[in-house]
Amino acid sequence: MRVRRAMTGVRLRFAGKLLLHFRLPWRSGRLQFNAGFWPTCATALLIPLLAGLGLWQLDRAAVKLRVQAEYDRRQETPATRLRSRLEAPEVLRYRRVVARGRFEPEYQILLDNRVHQGQAGYHVVTPLRIEDGNVRVLVNRGWVALGPDRAQLPRIETPEALVEVEGVATVPQTGGFHLGGARPPGVGWQPVWQYLDSAEYARQAPFALQPVVILLDPASPAGGFVRHWARLDAGINTHRGYAFTWFALAVSLAAIYILVNTRTSDHAKPKH
Repeated sequence: MRVRRAMTGVRLRFAGKLLLHFRLPWRSGRLQFNAGFWPTCATALLIPLLAGLGLWQLDRAAVKLRVQAEYDRRQETPATRLRSRLEAPEVLRYRRVVARGRFEPEYQILLDNRVHQGQAGYHVVTPLRIEDGNVRVLVNRGWVALGPDRAQLPRIETPEALVEVEGVATVPQTGGFHLGGARPPGVGWQPVWQYLDSAEYARQAPFALQPVVILLDPASPAGGFVRHWARLDAGINTHRGYAFTWFALAVSLAAIYILVNTRTSDHAKPKH
């Protein structure tokens, strides 16, 4: 057993020395390329990784362009009137919709950490009870500034009369990384949420809910606030800029690898 362990140790040391002294030689005229094993391995791993990150950023930009194209196409169709029956989310996504009913501010939530022109605030999301039944639809009425402090919420004026809202139907995206849940812990209705989780809201609210949120049209008089809705393809230039950065790093790494390991020889390879 001891002999076997000793032989294993010898083999490992021998393999380590081979790797340490492993070179990739190449000569062309006076230029001589001679790279070590570990720099070659590191470069071979990092260049595909950097290129992959660049391709990922380009893919994100392409996805945003496709989504914006679908949005623009659906905006050309006539507005859909919402009735008190549940619809499939894909049927309504990005379509202009109209709904008539009454707001129910007792189940209203404020989405925290929404910024407008550098100022922190909330998005006001209020359920609308559609007039011909018991189904509600959530309406994002826009942005309001923070109150004097976070312990004191801003005063939200809500129409009590029957209103007709018009806007774009969106399906909330709850994927991605979040610190904690959408709804803060506590007993009873919590008015301030970190983000809108439709499934969690439906569990908390005692009524049926359409699977979309209406972004209230900026021209609508139905009790809205600041409504500067961002385009869906916003930020594609940022993704392209990141992609260029990753590709440039990959090219720079390859160039450094070649330059560092290339020398000029005083003696050309002898001719036979």
